[in-house]
Amino acid sequence: MNFIPTNESKRKEMLKETGIESIKELFKDVPEKAYIDGCLNLPKGLSERELVSEISKLAVENAHAGTSPCFLGAGAYNHFCPAVVPALIGRSEFYTAYTPYQAEASQGMLQAIYEFQTWACLLTGMDLANASMYDASTALAESMFMSKNLTGKNKAIVSKHVHPHYRQVLETYAWAHGMELIGTEEPEKEVDEKTACVIVQNPNFLGQIEKLKELGTVAHSKGALLVVCVGDSTSLGAIENPGQEGADIAVGDCQAFGIPLWFGGPHAGFMTTKKEHMRHIPGRLVGRTVDEEGKTGFILTLQAREQHIRRERAESNICTNAALTALWATVWLASLGEDGLKKLAEENMEAAKKASKELDLEFEENFYNEFVVKVNNKEDVKQKLADAGVIAPLDLEEFYPELKNHLLVCVTEMNSDKEIEMLKKVLK
Repeated sequence: MNFIPTNESKRKEMLKETGIESIKELFKDVPEKAYIDGCLNLPKGLSERELVSEISKLAVENAHAGTSPCFLGAGAYNHFCPAVVPALIGRSEFYTAYTPYQAEASQGMLQAIYEFQTWACLLTGMDLANASMYDASTALAESMFMSKNLTGKNKAIVSKHVHPHYRQVLETYAWAHGMELIGTEEPEKEVDEKTACVIVQNPNFLGQIEKLKELGTVAHSKGALLVVCVGDSTSLGAIENPGQEGADIAVGDCQAFGIPLWFGGPHAGFMTTKKEHMRHIPGRLVGRTVDEEGKTGFILTLQAREQHIRRERAESNICTNAALTALWATVWLASLGEDGLKKLAEENMEAAKKASKELDLEFEENFYNEFVVKVNNKEDVKQKLADAGVIAPLDLEEFYPELKNHLLVCVTEMNSDKEIEMLKKVLK
């Protein structure tokens, strides 16, 4: 089929029909400073051989977690991944698998999703999970909209200790769905009869372990739902899970389950809830059954999305699931097992406690593997760490202006005692 570009008269006709003057009006939400005036100032093109050589020279200048000690977390965590994981998911039958549209013909893919759903429920203490989401932020935003559908209410309360980037995604979804979103450091004080849900992260963005049961009691007393976003998901091996704490919906990111940092993606999100909310969870659910010969089989049990039901009845327009990265997390968890995950979580907690001793901490409450430390001159600290070839902790001032000269330190099992002592020496 030949490609026939739209000509100028057709463009004018479409603009007239939509009632706007120019194509630029379609992108009015894009800031003016983001537009490029004139042509790009690009260098002369290179041959493939020259390009590979140039890129290789630039690449060796990068500092990354594979070559440098890393104390940066804040939503993306450096955890060890056994060789068995990439070896298994790199197999062609997994690596090329996609969202199953002729579902029952894709038994292997369906089983992989079923296993993913199973561990998500076991870890969060919830009844059911969907086939995965894009990441934690979109799972959290979908939870907010799901709460609106379940309660018939239009107001959401979000703790300011939820990841700042996640809160930006929540703001976008709230705007698109006409919801009122209230950000606060004390969510329990904002809950009223108009509240659909209270959203909190545990461990929160600053590393603290939240007291969820009290917050859940307040939310439920007003007919609102408690939505919990798990911080570093390996923490589920050490702290009480959202189900035990009274959550109605629990979400999180799979990245901590051995998925490399990969410059920020791709990730996969998990989303779990109670059985009575099954019809309102977005995406799809995979179930296990037996055929007429008694053989185990897997089926798509539920698909409450716009491709399968009338658009106005769809709970979400999510059109896929992050199958390959979700499978990566599933194989990683299977390789560790229940005891292995507990040991890993305990190792992370102990390493963080060791690193925090003798430092000037902003919060003394319980934390998992991240904590906030005060320093006299953050720029001096960051420069000294850079000179030592260390990826520095997160500077918090951009997200919390009141925390100037405060750093969010992340410690995982990948940080040796020698690296931790070196970090403490610079911070002190």
